Amino acid sequence: MVLEATMIVVDNSESSRNGDYVPSRWEAQSDAVNLIFSAKTQANPESSVGLMSMGGKGPEVLVTLTTDFGKVLDGIHRTKIRGHAHLATGIQIAGLALKHRQNKSQRQRIIVFTCSPIGENEKDLVKLAKRMKKNNISIDFIAFGDLDPEDTKKLEGFNENIKGGDGSHLAIIPPGPSLLSDTLVTTPILSADGVAPRGGTEEGGAEGGGGGFEFGVDPSTDPELALALRMSMEEEKARREKEGKQDEPKGESLEGIPEENQPLLDGQGEASGSGGDKMDEDKKEPSESKEEKKDGDGDGDKMDTA
Repeated sequence: MVLEATMIVVDNSESSRNGDYVPSRWEAQSDAVNLIFSAKTQANPESSVGLMSMGGKGPEVLVTLTTDFGKVLDGIHRTKIRGHAHLATGIQIAGLALKHRQNKSQRQRIIVFTCSPIGENEKDLVKLAKRMKKNNISIDFIAFGDLDPEDTKKLEGFNENIKGGDGSHLAIIPPGPSLLSDTLVTTPILSADGVAPRGGTEEGGAEGGGGGFEFGVDPSTDPELALALRMSMEEEKARREKEGKQDEPKGESLEGIPEENQPLLDGQGEASGSGGDKMDEDKKEPSESKEEKKDGDGDGDKMDTA
């Protein structure tokens, strides 16, 4: 998979308060950021993701390039909605952040969310696009919200001048009942990373899997992952069945074991049961020996008399 360093630029301007996306434009961005981070790090564990905002008084780097999702999540929670967007300045700062990446073998990519009016003119944006292309930086735009035709034209002009071998994409997502992140999965921005669409239960499909795929993974795009998940589920199922059998009562019968209803001591204070019988036999044996001896003596006397 591609080894990338990705800077995500979110639009935290006042326009992100709008609720035409579920649940709001800002919350929709936050969910999409989580999806992008997961897609990039799962495609290659050595890929890193950074986060910055372009609203307010000026762009701000919230999280430098990292593989720790907790830092990205904390950066999202610390971001405040205010002011208007600074698109061109935000892209330039994101480019500087990528320039100082630790792993120089990582490809450079910027993903920009924009849902507010674009103040920069088309000529300046085209010039910026050519400079970014010269620095081997790919830029993806995720445009959502009520965009004016003029803003759409600016983004299309930027995208035409930055397209390269690694690919720079423009995704325009209109408002609708679907989540922004679910629609984003179907665009080339994430489909190249093999991310399956997310969704609930479909008719005849598996629960929790996107597009009806088992475990949410398309076997045609990632057969090894699908096989590993299936084997893991089968092993877990076998382990639970084995534990269930061990927990079941064995049901051993106690019918063959005789019950002892005899008291521990008899009326004379002697031990009852087999031990007492043995003692009685021991007592009888000496008496029988004495009688035999006595009979023997008598026979001897008779023999002497004769």
